Amino acid sequence: MKINILCISIITIILVSFSCSSDKISQIGKWDDIIKLSTKDAKFQANADSTIITTKGDWWWITDISVDNEYFYNFEDINFESNNYSIKQNCFVVERRDKNTLFIKIDSNTLPSQRIITIGLEAGDYFDRIVITQAAQ
Repeated sequence: MKINILCISIITIILVSFSCSSDKISQIGKWDDIIKLSTKDAKFQANADSTIITTKGDWWWITDISVDNEYFYNFEDINFESNNYSIKQNCFVVERRDKNTLFIKIDSNTLPSQRIITIGLEAGDYFDRIVITQAAQ
């Protein structure tokens, strides 16, 4: 009886040790790329421009959008579980057209400096960004 308890205790300690190893802890929050963007950056002319970016993964959503130092997030009235939705703000439209297609349209940049637009994407515990650089007028 004492041998069985001793064996069970040793096995339990070994299992707990392996499950709490530093390799496992360092992997928390680091999923592999499950979005698989066709590109993560684009260059736009100063005039109104657009692009289509595709994904190989189909379970993702938009988390935030920034234009230079202006940030947009907490998009109300948008069902991010849907395969299609549109986010419109003062100078851009970002549409998820289907589960693998993202359409981005930016108005003309009338400023004397380039404009940087970033779009944050999430899929579970994987995060990615698309960066668009729009030329100055």
